[in-house]
Amino acid sequence: MKPDCSVLSRRDLLAAGATSAAALALPGLLRAEPPASRVAIVRCRDYNDFSANLSTAFDQIGGIDKLVRGKTVALKLNLTGNPKNFPLTPDLPYRTNGDTVAKTVHLLARAGATRVRIIESFFPATQDLGLWARYGIDVNVVNNMGAKVDWENVQNLGNYKQYVRLKVPWGGYMYPAYYLNRAFVDCDVYASLSKLKNHWIAGVTMSMKNNFGDTPCSLYGSDCGVNGNENPTKERGDVLHQGTTKAPAGVDAELHASSPRDPGYRVPRILVDQVGIRPIDLAIVDGVETVRGGEGPWLPGLERMTPEVIIVGRNPVCVDAVGMAVMSYDTRVDRGTSPFIRGDNSLKLAEAAGIGTADLNRIEVVGLSLKDAKINFGPGAVGKKLSELRT
Repeated sequence: MKPDCSVLSRRDLLAAGATSAAALALPGLLRAEPPASRVAIVRCRDYNDFSANLSTAFDQIGGIDKLVRGKTVALKLNLTGNPKNFPLTPDLPYRTNGDTVAKTVHLLARAGATRVRIIESFFPATQDLGLWARYGIDVNVVNNMGAKVDWENVQNLGNYKQYVRLKVPWGGYMYPAYYLNRAFVDCDVYASLSKLKNHWIAGVTMSMKNNFGDTPCSLYGSDCGVNGNENPTKERGDVLHQGTTKAPAGVDAELHASSPRDPGYRVPRILVDQVGIRPIDLAIVDGVETVRGGEGPWLPGLERMTPEVIIVGRNPVCVDAVGMAVMSYDTRVDRGTSPFIRGDNSLKLAEAAGIGTADLNRIEVVGLSLKDAKINFGPGAVGKKLSELRT
């Protein structure tokens, strides 16, 4: 599915002025039942076996050859957190594992992909290939996996001269459209390589939450200013999480300026908007090694986990629903019930928007059974270790 988009140069962006808010088409009024899609769970006890086990998962969902053959595939990683502010902590595997990048690219190339574009947003907002090595990614190895490989830090314009404006298909929960680096549409297939873990605000973070990082801090960062900032140094908190700062001139304004300034309201809706504007064609969730209690070591109570699974599917809502079940959570609960302690249930919001179903009774799970894959992720991001909660 190609996103609804238009391009805008930086000069046009600054001259355009803020667009008027569009009328919101309420997702809850959609008549069609959200789609269901097969999801595979495979056991993977060690990253040395990641390639073989991911290949098995691809086969179990019907293969990826027809999806990627002769195509350019954009692969979105999950390298969360600014290394300048949050030190790399190898003992807490909360980021995309470097070896999985090379192995995923290898499988995409083997399936016939001619080009793979590795994308992620991080600081500093430059295209220095050496920065990827901070995360344990060997650029030279990845570049020799059988397909042409491009690297794009999507924190700003990057290697492009224009941003692209992507409209939210149903009108949007928070914004009618978002501006992204053009790498997100300069591809035929969009794949997400995320982690299986909790999130302080969103409750869980897997395929869908990985799209939240699509927004460039040059336009949505706290130091974006009134005209945008191609050298951003701050995260998206003020603009997207809290909504206390407006996006620059030319970037679409919020649909409802009187809506709650609560991150627990805003973040789940923005991340669903993000999945709407840039649909995920292939969702891969790494649950070989991960963490519980939050998304990164800046949060109290984070604990290392070894679920030893990989979860794969074509629909990110279905994949994340299965991921929640693996974590021993109920996909149907509302805010105030674990794991959605501080935020609304993004899976139900995505389901209401017609992206995919979170109803496990409608999702065909293949490979490892949910019963055999389940692991206790505890109450979620509560700020305490599970051992402390038991005392």
